[in-house]
Amino acid sequence: MEGITEGVTNLNITTAADSGNNKKNRIQVSNTKKPLFFYVNLAKRYMQQHNEVELSALGMAIATVVTIAEILKNNGLAVEKKIMTSTVDMREETGGRPVPKAKIEILLGKTEKFDELMAAAAAEEAADAEEQS
Repeated sequence: MEGITEGVTNLNITTAADSGNNKKNRIQVSNTKKPLFFYVNLAKRYMQQHNEVELSALGMAIATVVTIAEILKNNGLAVEKKIMTSTVDMREETGGRPVPKAKIEILLGKTEKFDELMAAAAAEEAADAEEQS
């Protein structure tokens, strides 16, 4: 019985999140499920928490990812660190032929002024809320 207890105590469990396959700072973007600014705001939050964010998309959602990245860059919040493109084989239905889909991954990092800009935006929102009440 001691051997079992010792084995359970020393047990290492690795999950998909630990293996790097499912990164905590990755946003998988869809162009049909959520509005554009949902992803923009989510990316800002991820950059606050992790200092960088990886935007990922397949097929038709690639344009949405590029737009999100450009909005963040043009507002002075993010800098491009890396852009990766590839194709992945997707099956439309079980047993169907694999269909190649384009994939893009854009890694964005915080700019030096990120925290300053976010604080200014938060102060502006607080002032607007105060005016309304």
